[in-house]
Amino acid sequence: MVNGNGGPGRGRAKPSPEGDRFVPALGFAALTPLYDAVIAVTVRESTFRRALLAQAAIAEGHRVLDLGSGTGTLAILIGREVPGARVEGLDADPAMVGTARRKAALAGSGATFQHGDATRLPFADATFDRVVSSLFFHHLPPAGKRQAAAEIARVLRPGGELHVADWGPAPNPVMRALFLMVQLLDGFENTRENVEGRLPEVFAGAGLAEAAFTGTIATAFGSLALCRARRPAA
Repeated sequence: MVNGNGGPGRGRAKPSPEGDRFVPALGFAALTPLYDAVIAVTVRESTFRRALLAQAAIAEGHRVLDLGSGTGTLAILIGREVPGARVEGLDADPAMVGTARRKAALAGSGATFQHGDATRLPFADATFDRVVSSLFFHHLPPAGKRQAAAEIARVLRPGGELHVADWGPAPNPVMRALFLMVQLLDGFENTRENVEGRLPEVFAGAGLAEAAFTGTIATAFGSLALCRARRPAA
């Protein structure tokens, strides 16, 4: 399933290069209001988002894209921690975009959110200093991963950085077995390259430099991996 900073069963928007029909977050529209609570409990949300934010080293004045922003938790956190950054979220699920806007308003956050397709980003070349993404890439099929990576490379400014938290290779059989639940919900084809540890290869193939894993976090559904890459300065 595609799009969003989601965990198991995250929504899918189709038709587009990302897919061909819409499935709500957690698989059913009635469960969408439970999304934040489920993610907080099952994937150590606070831990991995804080780790991703520390790695991204976002500074005052940076323009930041949260790709697959879901309910806006990460974008709102960035805005709170770095109030001088301009934070924009994009997600393919209109219901998630609506929730993110409501959460931002309640939090007094300046983060903005819009509906859009990761494989056809509605932004000009060299727009962002940082692109961040959490639990999004495993929803995309192999071709979609590469299209999204190419779009990220396009919208990053020279020297700009991509920072990703998503499912990665399992360090042991227990973590691998736990991840089968995610694969059953989100598809074996979509998640195969995550399991194989190939996300850095996908980002490097889009022209990004220094693509590499930087750490792992164990969760109830398997191993989350942190990854980074950079658009070359020249």
